[in-house]
Amino acid sequence: MNAKDTIFFNIDTQKDFLNSDGALYVKDAELIKPELLRLTEIADQNNIKVINTADFHTDQSKEISETPDFVNTFPKHCMIGSDGTVFIEETIPFATDSYIIHYTDSKIDEKQFNFARNIIIFKDAFDVFAGNKLTDDALVLIQKDIIVENIVVYGVATNICVAFAIDGLLKRKFKVFLVMDAIKGLPGSSLEDLYVKWLDQGVILTTTKQIEKMICLNG
Repeated sequence: MNAKDTIFFNIDTQKDFLNSDGALYVKDAELIKPELLRLTEIADQNNIKVINTADFHTDQSKEISETPDFVNTFPKHCMIGSDGTVFIEETIPFATDSYIIHYTDSKIDEKQFNFARNIIIFKDAFDVFAGNKLTDDALVLIQKDIIVENIVVYGVATNICVAFAIDGLLKRKFKVFLVMDAIKGLPGSSLEDLYVKWLDQGVILTTTKQIEKMICLNG
């Protein structure tokens, strides 16, 4: 792994999930903030492109419900116009270095996209590939400049949006590194089966320090 063939995939590190007063707080998620900050710094220091996914919901969103089952539906969170949609301080992309892809967009502005190091993909589904039809286009555009061999994945929640992202990336034949100390899952369900499945599929389970070491060693 080196900075020239790697991109980072920062999944839903928004206030509503990571802050204890968030609308859909993931228990103990604040504990991974130091690792999230370090990954943000590593990407910045090594000019690594980062795809930042973000929930961006309306009252009509399919996963929003007044009577949620906490499997397919959840209470209101990351609602458009609310502070909960904002990335936490540790991962917030610089406005001058970002390009936003909204799920209502019809296409990507290639010039602006190429200029940006941080790509923000607003999504209206657990799965970033289903929740924003331009996600695949973004990955294709990145590979015009970078031969992407490795994707470093981190964020929340492990057993929902992170899981969908990993499965989607594997289907697209990317080598995935999952940063274990920079993820957090929803309580009430075991993650071990997921880890076993991903290991069988070739996912590398790693840590922030190991990612830093690999990037710094190989440049």
